[in-house]
Formats: sequence, C-alpha cells, structure tokens
Amino acid sequence: MGWFVYRLTDSALLLGLIGFLSQIPSVFIGPFAGVWADKFPRLSILKITQSIALLTALALSILVLTNTIQVWHLVVLSLLSGVTEAIDAPARQSLVIELIEKRSLLTNAIALNSAMFNGARLIGPSLAGIIIALSNEGYCFLLNGLSYIAVIISLFMIKVPFRKLVVSTDSMFTKIKQGWKYSFSHLPIRYLIANISVITMFGMSYAVLMPIFAKDILHGDSKTMGFLMSMAGVGALIGAMYLASRKSIKGLSGKMVFAAVGFSLALIAFAYSYSLILSLGLMLVVGLGMMFQMATSNTILQSVVDDNMRGRVMSLHSMAFMSVAPFGSLLVGFLSKNIGAPITLSICAVICLLWAVYGISLQGNLSKSINQMLQKHEQEHTTEAVSAFDVADITPELNK
Repeated sequence: MGWFVYRLTDSALLLGLIGFLSQIPSVFIGPFAGVWADKFPRLSILKITQSIALLTALALSILVLTNTIQVWHLVVLSLLSGVTEAIDAPARQSLVIELIEKRSLLTNAIALNSAMFNGARLIGPSLAGIIIALSNEGYCFLLNGLSYIAVIISLFMIKVPFRKLVVSTDSMFTKIKQGWKYSFSHLPIRYLIANISVITMFGMSYAVLMPIFAKDILHGDSKTMGFLMSMAGVGALIGAMYLASRKSIKGLSGKMVFAAVGFSLALIAFAYSYSLILSLGLMLVVGLGMMFQMATSNTILQSVVDDNMRGRVMSLHSMAFMSVAPFGSLLVGFLSKNIGAPITLSICAVICLLWAVYGISLQGNLSKSINQMLQKHEQEHTTEAVSAFDVADITPELNK
C-alpha cells in the first residue's frame, strides 16, 4: 500500500495521511473494543472482523485492477480497515490465553505467534516486489484478499473452552474507567504501554518512510523496498525464535530495553546509509529490535494481567500500537517533506534512544513489580486448583 500510494501521488505527506487514517479509529473505538472482548465471545468477534477485512481487501484489488482507483477510495478503504482492526486486535490478543491450556507455555505461544507474523513479513514483501515488477500492485492486493479465506475457515475450525461471561450492571464507560484505572495503577502495565507508544510513534516511522529510502536514497524500485522489509522480517524472525525457546519471562524486561538501544542506533545508521548492502544489514538489526519490543511487551502483559481485565488491558496495548502510529505517520510525513527523510528518521531514532536509557534506569522497580504480580497469579491459580480438587474429591460421596 505504501509503495502504491507513493508511486501514485509522489507525496510523502499523503503517504503519512493514508497511514494515519488506517490507524486513527483505534483512538475512538479501542476502549469500547476492549470491553466487548471481555463481554462477548472473542472467537465470534474475529469471525466478523476477518470477514469485513476480506471484503475490504478484495474491493481494493478490484479498483486497482480495473484502473478505477482514486485517492478518495484509498482514504475510505484505509479508514474502514482501521475500524476493523481496532475491533479485531483486543479480541485476537485476548484469545491467545484461551488457546493455551498451561499458563507456563504462554511465553512460547506468543513468541511462536510473532514468528508466524514475522515469517509473513519475511516472505510477503519479497513476493510483492517481484509481483509488482512483473505486473502491478493490484495482484498483491488480490492475493491479500484471497488469503483471508484460509483465515476465516481456520477460525470456524477452532474450538475454545467455554468461557463464563461475567454479567455486570456497570455501564460501558464505567467498565472502560475500571480498565484504565487498573492498568495505570500497576507499574509494569503502565511502563509497557508507554514503551509501545514511544516505539510505535517514533521507531516504526521507518516503515512509513521506506518507499522514500528505497526509491530516492538508494535509487531502487519496488524490489529494493521488498528486500529491505524482508531483512527486517529476517531479524524479527530471529528474535521470535529466541523468545520461543525461553521457558519464562524472567529477565525479559531488561533484555527488552537493551534491544531498544540497539534498535535505535541501527536506525540512526540506516538514516545516513547510501549503500544497499549496509542498509540491508542494518534493517536486520532494526527488525530484530522492533519485534523484541512488541513480542516482549505482549508476553509480559499477558502474563501479569488479571483475566477479567484482559480485554481492556489488551485494548490499551492495541491503542498504544495503533492509535499513536497515525500521529507518527503524519509527523514523519510532514517533517520529511520539509527537512528530508534522513534527518527525520534520525530525530525519531534519537528520541527512541533517550527513552531506552530511561527504561534502563527503571529496571530495578520494574522487575520487582513484575515478580510481585506473577506471584499473585501463581497463588490465585494454586487456590483455584485446590478448590477444584476438593470438589472432585467429594463428588463421589455426593453421588453416593
């Protein structure tokens, strides 16, 4: 989409605007989506949102392939995609816990999820670059639309344990307030949400500017952009495999902030690289650092949060990822138009670096708070297991 918009308009500002519109709905819908994820069956929500995403992707491909696409089409479809993703994300993130029987496997499950996601990032851009070079972007959008068919079929095949839905007389806004109060009263949740916000707004700006670096800085084409994004995918895949091999979240927060330092330094170097080989190597480090931030934050949050608050907390996580990104897209689009993409990217990277240094100073209190929340969950699960054992133990007597 980014390559198509930039080729069609040659406007860095419009490139940022399309990114803004595809993510801004999360600001307004995210809080409600979190409550819905706690209130309604999450699998049912995903079936609806993925079906809408299928129709949106196919509509885009038809418009491009028939040469009837206009800028306002991109605006409307980007906005619709943003609304769909804002509802989809909290339900999808919260569903993970329902698919995992043992909580001790949660770290591995989330890491494997990241490996699948970043495996697609590895294959997709390279394949897209080749397809665009041979034909046009419309066939990429068509393949994207058709891929949702497999996703929807998979959702109908998934069976999840029955989840007792809590009936509450509290209003929607009261539930949202409860979720926000819970989230910001715990240091790990508060920090991780802020971390995602900073990294997303400033660090992920490299993805928005990638068409400019591929075309104008490195003097390449769609294949060049595909190779750059694929190297980021390779780095992300390496990081995901490392996380999947871990048996606990102990020490993850410390590794996360040091990964942020490496990510920031690699981004600064990439901003001033005019060598494709060097840029490809730096994108590997960038992809690894970015994935480590996202997957680690998700893993720690899913591990420490209370089950009855999961949807609302994950909606804040999704908002931090999706709501802030559009402002970052607009910001880098505006700045790159006025001061150039390299300076814009380096400023964003320096901000990420300063935030990472601040995170290092918080490590003592952060690790202590994470351990306290984990111990609380272990005690609760032990109590639940004992209660279940007691009930099972007296059942034969009751039957007799």
